[in-house]
Amino acid sequence: MDNLAIEAKSLCKQYESVEAVCGLDLAVKRGEIFGLVGPDGAGKTTTIRMLCTLSLPSAGEARVLGMDTVKQAGSIKERIGYMSERFNLYPTLTVKENLDFFARLRNVPGELAEPRKKELLHFCRLEPFQNRHAEHLSGGMQKKLALVCSLIHQPEVIFLDEPTTGVDPVSRRDFWGIISGFLSQGITVLVSTPYLDEAERFNRVALMYQGEIIACDTPQKLKAEMAGELLEIKAEPTHKAVAALRKITTTGGAQIFGDTIHILVDNAEKRLPEIKLRLDEEEVTVLEARQIEPGLEDAFVMRLTGLEEKSAVQRVVTTGSKVTKSNRNKIAVSVSDLTRKFGDFTAVNQVNFEIKTGEIFGLLGPNGSGKTTTIRMLCGLLLPTSGKASVLGQDMAISPHTVRANLGYMSQRFSLFQDLTVEENINFYGGMYALPGTLLKERKEWVLDMAGLRGKEKSLARELSGGWKQRLALGCTIIHSPEVIFLDEPTAGVDPLSRRFFWELIQELAAGGATIFITTHYMDEAEHCHRLGLMHQGRLIAVDSPSRLKTERVRGELLEVVSSDFARAEELLTRHPVCRHVSLFGSTIHVVVDKAATASRLIENLLENNGITVRSIKQIPFTLEDVFISLIEEQDISSAIGSNGKGA
Repeated sequence: MDNLAIEAKSLCKQYESVEAVCGLDLAVKRGEIFGLVGPDGAGKTTTIRMLCTLSLPSAGEARVLGMDTVKQAGSIKERIGYMSERFNLYPTLTVKENLDFFARLRNVPGELAEPRKKELLHFCRLEPFQNRHAEHLSGGMQKKLALVCSLIHQPEVIFLDEPTTGVDPVSRRDFWGIISGFLSQGITVLVSTPYLDEAERFNRVALMYQGEIIACDTPQKLKAEMAGELLEIKAEPTHKAVAALRKITTTGGAQIFGDTIHILVDNAEKRLPEIKLRLDEEEVTVLEARQIEPGLEDAFVMRLTGLEEKSAVQRVVTTGSKVTKSNRNKIAVSVSDLTRKFGDFTAVNQVNFEIKTGEIFGLLGPNGSGKTTTIRMLCGLLLPTSGKASVLGQDMAISPHTVRANLGYMSQRFSLFQDLTVEENINFYGGMYALPGTLLKERKEWVLDMAGLRGKEKSLARELSGGWKQRLALGCTIIHSPEVIFLDEPTAGVDPLSRRFFWELIQELAAGGATIFITTHYMDEAEHCHRLGLMHQGRLIAVDSPSRLKTERVRGELLEVVSSDFARAEELLTRHPVCRHVSLFGSTIHVVVDKAATASRLIENLLENNGITVRSIKQIPFTLEDVFISLIEEQDISSAIGSNGKGA
């Protein structure tokens, strides 16, 4: 059909004994933004690679822009763009040189290439950095550069495989602003993403599971298909509340969403008093409880909960930690004026904070803000330029070896040996921490149970999906029952269901007495932390509990705007003086204003006068992501004013 940009019929891909994609049917219209979502290992990347002609199907057929992906692969490649999860930039080339290279690679004539490069650099706000080497860009800037390199030849269809994985909220917002601009030019976009708030703004979404599409529709219809009503409960302690709620047979499963629990019931009004009574019997304090409209992530998680193995969260996950209740108020981590310079560049600048034993402390910040550098100094892997980092009372610059046996460190890239089996990886780490034979055997059994890896002991690490790798890496990190655990973006690129399971493990570890220091780009995850530190340009600009950050560190009031055209609405609102900050949240827009009542009328008139239907405008509480974006933008404005003042 002429209106189809992408079409697949009975598409299959077999890798030896593994059927990665089986009997997939797909139809994507021209000018549509179409999303693929699903658990790790569902077949999303394999599907995209076959559609991009980078991998041959084992059976079935696919057509892109009417051309067969096998017989006309060369013609297809000239008319599409592709950005993989591990985007192909040349680190030693500058921003401009990367663009020049891809323009030549795509045979873009010089007279067309120059204005095109100028337009793209301006659009993604990389003009000031065009002479900087790609390896010296932040993660978010690298993603934007990779995107514009894939757009240099003006493709008709662009494939994006998890393009915003590991990117902070500010950079994600910029990235999707670029995509929205190109959608208005009629480009077709097929994208896979682990962020379900991003998928809310797609025209249609396909949910993949074990190589098949099990649901495909608009986000609105997928949410409407949820059977029952959704309750949102805020209770303490959270992990105890989840365990109690999962025993109630009238519910459709309890899932942690940020600092709340979402639970599907047949009748919200009837079940809510029963649930409150049950939680009270379990000595759980209910802070808030209400019925809410489901989001796409609710639909995704609830649908997959019945399909995925849940053994990883149903087992006993106590760490065997040596921490006692009497130690709970002791300081486990102390940082004083911590500074690290690389030549003339200051990565961490006079940072101060303390973490108590048994506390979950989260460090947030844009890419390149200094989070990983801070963790590496705390683990004794990097010496500070000045200042002091102490863990369990020991200065990590002087005697890191004395406490390393009580530390666990899990890096962004999971420190697993890909060519070793699950069991061999566990044995290696147990040996590295000098666990005696009997204890190693006991702890190995614990890791297999905790990670839900029974039956996969002989599987190679590289054969595991992202969620399994993540839990195996965590097990190897804490096999020796450490008192302090450092986790550097442990859930980057992992699907929502696996992230929920992972955080339940983290909360159990903290409840057992372990101190957790974690970095993350997922704002809903940051809600799980007892306290948060926000870093920007190497400085710690805020430290507090999530609730206090949302109520005491922001100025003004927050409006949620739902309209018929979120892209145009965002553009109009960004230019209006009544709007202090404007951000996309799924398919809604969050607007920070001075007075909600006055601004609501002005915003409604502005949008309606420009032909945009306003479905709702209401004041809502600030989310942690609103706080994050607001504080970062305020810091950027202050820095810009300071720089201009110096120049004057």
